[in-house]
Amino acid sequence: MTVPFSFEVYPPRKPELQAALHATIQALAASGPEFITVTYGANGSSRDASLDCVRYIRENTNVEPLAHLTCVGSTRIEITEVVDSFIDAGIRMFLALRGDPPEGTDASSDYLGELSSASELVELIAERGGDRVIVSVAAFPNGHPQSSTPQQDIEVLLAKQQAGAEFAITQLVFDASDYLSFAAAATATGVTIPILPGIMPVTSLARLRRIVEITGERMPTALEEALEAASSPAEARALGVAHAVDLCRTLVAGGAPGLHLYAFNEHETVLDVLAQVNQPA
Repeated sequence: MTVPFSFEVYPPRKPELQAALHATIQALAASGPEFITVTYGANGSSRDASLDCVRYIRENTNVEPLAHLTCVGSTRIEITEVVDSFIDAGIRMFLALRGDPPEGTDASSDYLGELSSASELVELIAERGGDRVIVSVAAFPNGHPQSSTPQQDIEVLLAKQQAGAEFAITQLVFDASDYLSFAAAATATGVTIPILPGIMPVTSLARLRRIVEITGERMPTALEEALEAASSPAEARALGVAHAVDLCRTLVAGGAPGLHLYAFNEHETVLDVLAQVNQPA
């Protein structure tokens, strides 16, 4: 089974981690991904580090970098300057995100900045880059925290498509049925852009619980129980990889157009998953 794939990394949190990240990027790039995405801190807090990272990918690999951008809490002028700085650096692929409200701001408050939605950011990036850019967006198979119904998540994705988004990447998926049912419902509603499922191989119980805490995703109890019963870190890693491999195979068999793997800034685990996915079952 050979399927298009991509990876996500994040800017190093300390300067001394940069060399290790560069080595990971080189290893990921050598596997032939469609693109590598680079995250963008809340309210642009990692703007310079993100730009440095996407610039490194562009200048030192044969892989297209995809830059995350957020707009919440910023003025239109501020966001335009950021978009232009990335385009001027040769970046052509973007993930347009509204982002979380600034710290100390009530999420239900009217203050979200001059661009209050990812759809508006899609339009701005397209306006600044024209046909030179490709804009992607996020999708939420298990619901955005501020959505009132599953259908609202699909309607929002449809609005992003109408604004010019060319594909979507989902938040973490632990259960294939969550993605497959969402994709089917989105298609029925008129969404035609590809929707890539986001997969994060989780190889320790502590990391799984931390991820669920941060993202608010539903706990995959079978994986939690398996990791809790593991007798060693090596066994936990093998269980996490096996879960991700099974998940990827089920997603692709169900029609997923590709796989987007969250690498956690290390390459061994995601490359192990891909190698096993591409082996005969």
